[in-house]
Amino acid sequence: MDTPLQILKALADRNRLRIMAALMDGKELCACQITELLQVTGPTVSRHLSLLTWAGLLSSRKQGRWIFFFIPAGTEARLLKWVGERLTDSEQIRDDARALEAILSQDPETICRKQRGEACCPAEEKQSCQKN
Repeated sequence: MDTPLQILKALADRNRLRIMAALMDGKELCACQITELLQVTGPTVSRHLSLLTWAGLLSSRKQGRWIFFFIPAGTEARLLKWVGERLTDSEQIRDDARALEAILSQDPETICRKQRGEACCPAEEKQSCQKN
């Protein structure tokens, strides 16, 4: 589960998410454009770009003295598929899946009462609970 965590950590920053959003739809920006967009220092942008590139979420190409960053084709779909595949190898995720099966086999009202007691769904609200 470490590798998915690394990717999620790379995305777990407001500025890095802003970078990803700015590069969506095949856009390509040089580091200085990203610096301007974020209104932070060059070294800060460089650190963000390095993390995103290291996580495999960005690629770059050099043109003269400029380095342009872009999201490789299919990254969004591949990312979700990749995270899902990696999580299936996790014992915790397998345990969660088994627990979810048990949870889904119970009526929501039963779960509510288990968590909150009879106050969860009093008799006069019972019908509305069954509808939800």
